[in-house]
Amino acid sequence: MIKIAPSILSADFARLGEEVRALDAAGCDYVHVDVMDGHFVPNLTIGPLVIRALRPHTAKPFDVHLMIDPAQPYLAAYAEAGADIITVHAEADRHLDRSLQMIKALGKRAGVSLNPATPAAVIEHVLDRLDLILVMTVNPGFGGQGFIPAQLDKIRRLRAMIGDRPIELEVDGGVNAETAPLVIEAGADVLVAGSAVFSGADYATSIAALRPQRQRCVAAALS
Repeated sequence: MIKIAPSILSADFARLGEEVRALDAAGCDYVHVDVMDGHFVPNLTIGPLVIRALRPHTAKPFDVHLMIDPAQPYLAAYAEAGADIITVHAEADRHLDRSLQMIKALGKRAGVSLNPATPAAVIEHVLDRLDLILVMTVNPGFGGQGFIPAQLDKIRRLRAMIGDRPIELEVDGGVNAETAPLVIEAGADVLVAGSAVFSGADYATSIAALRPQRQRCVAAALS
C-alpha cells in the first residue's frame, strides 16, 4: 500500500496540534515536516521547538525534511525534538556520507533529497546508508507549485538503482489525484501531499483519494 505523508506546510499554523491530530485520525502514514531556513530555500518555516511541541499529538512517524544549509549542526536537535526520519539535501551537504552516519547514530532513519536539477547519480555511493530517497518534483521553498513531469525519469532511475535495498522512494511536489498515478507507476512508495490534502474539507477523503492509485497501477501492470 502506498504511504501518504501530508505536509503540514499547508496546514493552519494557528492550530497545528489540532491539524496533526486530524491527520492521524484521517489515516496518514507519516507527518511530513518541511524545515526551511531562508538561505538554502527562499522561505522560513519551523524548527525543533515546534516539532517538540507537536510530538505529543500523534504517534505517527515525523518525516522531517531539512531544507537547510548547513544541516549537520542541527541533526541532534531535530532527533531530540522527535523526528523519526531525517532527510538532508545532497546539494546542501558537502559531507553527505558523514551526515547520514550521524543520523543513523542518533537512532533515526536517514534520507536524502534531490532537487529537480540534481541527477540521480549523485547518491550512487551512499545508497547503503539510506532508508529513504526524496525526489523533489517542484523547486523547493514554497507549497502549491505545479508538478515537473521531467522528474518521472529520475524516479524510474532511482527505483532501478535501489534494487532490492530496503529504501523507500518518496516524491514531494505537486502530488494530487492526477499526478499520483504517474509517480506510483514510476516507482514511488511514499507520496508527500500538501494542498491535495489540506484544501479539502475532509482529510480522510483527501488521503483516500490518493491511496487507490497504487491498486489501479498494479492491476494495470498485471493485466
